[in-house]
Amino acid sequence: MSDPMSEAAEMYLLRIALLSAGDAPVPISQLAETLSVSPISANQMCRKLESKGLVDYQPYKGVTLTLQGEAVALRVLRKRRLWEVFLAEKLGLDPQTAEDVACRFEHVTPEDLAEKLAEFLGNPTLSPQRQPIPPKIGSMRGMQVIRSLSAIGVGERVRVTNIVADETLKAFLRMQGIAPGAIVAPVASAPDKAMLVEVGGKHVSLAADVAGKIDVTPLDEGEDIPESEMSTQSFLQQTS
Repeated sequence: MSDPMSEAAEMYLLRIALLSAGDAPVPISQLAETLSVSPISANQMCRKLESKGLVDYQPYKGVTLTLQGEAVALRVLRKRRLWEVFLAEKLGLDPQTAEDVACRFEHVTPEDLAEKLAEFLGNPTLSPQRQPIPPKIGSMRGMQVIRSLSAIGVGERVRVTNIVADETLKAFLRMQGIAPGAIVAPVASAPDKAMLVEVGGKHVSLAADVAGKIDVTPLDEGEDIPESEMSTQSFLQQTS
């Protein structure tokens, strides 16, 4: 990982890890969409990662991480979320800004500094956005499965964990109530994969490419839903 593309390679490995669902390969098209690159570029990078023993590439199916690739992704994610905690708790940044800044630090932080940071923070286990911080030694398996909103079916309820977009789009989505922590439920979808979602008691229309940039995770079993979100359930019951 010492070549000039190491940062880009780490980003690919991290996104593959976060998009993985069980042992199923992550489609190249989905990976390209979340990284805002062309499928051709994503395919070329995945081939390079395969040559380094970091991913297993299956033509027409996608990629999965090898144990070596998973270890790299785990280290990068640990650094990101530790910096998020530091920036939010010690410097007072809001959680989303803390994440944006932490993304710049994760690739340049030495391992020993990351562990000193963890010790300084009291070895936290959750980020400011309530996302698990990987242990120093562990596995991505068993961590929350992150999917894009575009892959969520009508009637499901999910929580937004991240928005992979520029600041202009993030600001627009925040105005609509779509930001990390928000509960979102698709209520209708179109053939072109555009969707209508319910968030905070109102409906928001999203183009397919925008929905693909919104990372979500399933709600925990038995998780309480804020009263403002209850209209989603009522709407779905009325239309079922």
